Amino acid sequence: MNKTNTENRYVQILSTGVRLEGIVSIPDDARGFVVFVHGNGSSRHSPRNQYVAQTLQEGGLATLLFDLLTAYEEESDLQNRYLRFDINLLARRTEGVLEWLNLQPYAYGLKKGLFGSSTGAAAALMTAAEIPDQVDAVVSRGGRPDLAGPALQNVEAPTLLIVGGNDQTVIDLNEQALENMPPEGHKKLVVVPGASHLFEEAGVLEHAARLARDWFQTHLNGVGVQP
Repeated sequence: MNKTNTENRYVQILSTGVRLEGIVSIPDDARGFVVFVHGNGSSRHSPRNQYVAQTLQEGGLATLLFDLLTAYEEESDLQNRYLRFDINLLARRTEGVLEWLNLQPYAYGLKKGLFGSSTGAAAALMTAAEIPDQVDAVVSRGGRPDLAGPALQNVEAPTLLIVGGNDQTVIDLNEQALENMPPEGHKKLVVVPGASHLFEEAGVLEHAARLARDWFQTHLNGVGVQP
């Protein structure tokens, strides 16, 4: 249960010509704003992302969970699984969401971070590369940053890659992605022992959530403890 006094707002976001559903959660005295960019077949209802969002809120960070696809697109994608791998589309939508968020009075003056999982991590990093002045930090959990391709060379934001220790293929892909990012800025890969790709084992999601909280507190507000 969220122990902070948090205001929740259900929102509709116009991005790339479509309306996306989302939920904004703002704790008292928020010190940063984190936008979640989910991955394959997920949505704002993802229990894992909701858990991480709650941990961030308890750490004084506002969050926005939103659906990257419309209900019609989601239904279609269940059949062809094409849109969830269209990283360019997902990144453009994420950029549009940030543009919308910057117009909201409750987000004024707050630095913005992106939390990506699976293919959403690639979209988050591509967004950070495209609009570096709008993204102050990035965290990837069990992500596929390699799918951001050449955009990785232009990621300036401090970036934390969190990968499960039992997810060797994704560890390798994250290591390759890290090598392709510019050496300037703060970039780091953390492997969580005993965690598989979805972080379903006891205690591992909590560990990842705390790592994300500390990273965002450090780079959005300057008060966190670097993992």
